[in-house]
Amino acid sequence: MTESAAKGEFDLGALLAERGAERYELHGKYLNHQLPRMLHTIGFDKVYERAEGAHFWDADGNDYLDMLAGFGVMGLGRHHPVVRKALHDVLDASLADLTRFDCQPLPGLLAERLLVHSPHLDRVFFGNSGTEAVETALKFARYATGKPRVLYCSHAFHGLTTGSLSVNGEDGFRDGFAPLLPDTAVPLGDLDALARELKKGDVAALIVEPIQGKGVHEAPPGYLRAAQELLHKHKALLIADEVQTGLGRTGDFYAYQHEDGVEPDLVCVAKALSGGYVPVGATLGKDWIFKKVYSSMDRVLVHSASFGANAQAMAAGLAVLSVMENEQIVANARATGEQLKSRLGALVDRYELLGDVRGRGLMIGIEFGRPKSLKLRSRWTMLQAARKGLFAQMVVVPMLQRHRILTQVSGDHLEVIKLIPPLIIDERDVDRFVEAFTAVMDDAHSGGGLMWDFGKTLVKQAVANR
Repeated sequence: MTESAAKGEFDLGALLAERGAERYELHGKYLNHQLPRMLHTIGFDKVYERAEGAHFWDADGNDYLDMLAGFGVMGLGRHHPVVRKALHDVLDASLADLTRFDCQPLPGLLAERLLVHSPHLDRVFFGNSGTEAVETALKFARYATGKPRVLYCSHAFHGLTTGSLSVNGEDGFRDGFAPLLPDTAVPLGDLDALARELKKGDVAALIVEPIQGKGVHEAPPGYLRAAQELLHKHKALLIADEVQTGLGRTGDFYAYQHEDGVEPDLVCVAKALSGGYVPVGATLGKDWIFKKVYSSMDRVLVHSASFGANAQAMAAGLAVLSVMENEQIVANARATGEQLKSRLGALVDRYELLGDVRGRGLMIGIEFGRPKSLKLRSRWTMLQAARKGLFAQMVVVPMLQRHRILTQVSGDHLEVIKLIPPLIIDERDVDRFVEAFTAVMDDAHSGGGLMWDFGKTLVKQAVANR
């Protein structure tokens, strides 16, 4: 026990040294008990000791390449020195934060910098997460239009709180949480379906991810612009959910900017704006929408967040934008992403289990499909019969276990791996990933070995969970 601990003082380092090894037991006992169970099952129960940039290290000094970025939160990688310094500075400044009855400078400064990248928008609401940014957009759209219903796209993901869950296109997340808000799904890219719903006259908005996180499906060319025109014709709004795609992820500051003429009425951002440190969400919108919601002094607190616009989050956000501009982060995401996508795409004709490589910037989907050869087809069919998505999991596991690269399956029952690495990865990281992925694909196509043995384990687990 340290001297400070003996005196009863709080010592974080001593606490971690004493209890850190209990991490999985503590989680199983006091938090979501299924998470450690799942991690133990697939061999992801690693103990990471430290992290920097796009890498982390275990206790033995082995380095791991992060192609997940904390589900997109770590856009600048872990512990970027500029963001760290900004947080030290804001803590040392001892600001009179969150008095609730004054106007601190940092929120205004961050809003100003964000709006530079969306010049058609005028105002910002700061909350604490992506799902809260979506909740804000839903509320603002309903109030501003006076209409109750919001349309969303099939297979969309917009968050897991009740309002955002109502516009979530995956039944697995919605099951058991009804009744939800009366919103309606339309297929991504289907303008006729959108027009039919708009004719009913009760639609406040369409919320859409320019590139869907589940499966990495991009809106068809021209869809966002045409949808925007239809919506405005019926006095409804376009909401762009850029929680994952925003801040450079797709090779432009926002993903909707890949299509000319698209100017959403509301834009939701979060994740990378945090710098990986302080939760933050932001809803950007047009002036008339905000003025309608906050129509009088009596309504000044009609929508607010207790920790919204706190000094630490604002400082982190300002530092993130500074780094993005000074270090050409968006340009790196575009160039490195194109290199990675191109090299992976070249493998499609080489491997019959590899169906497609798609995406933009550093948001890439690798989709697997039914092979042609009889031996591989019989094994593929076995996996599909047990549970769709098992082959993708078979790839993710050896990528970590053998090659120390962390990836994720893009969604439940999907044979797609999604790559959303920190936007700072370089050519060496691309080389490492492609070489590892090629080795795993070679193993999968050999028809034997540990990979297919693990597949049998997954099949047994899937059958047991039915």
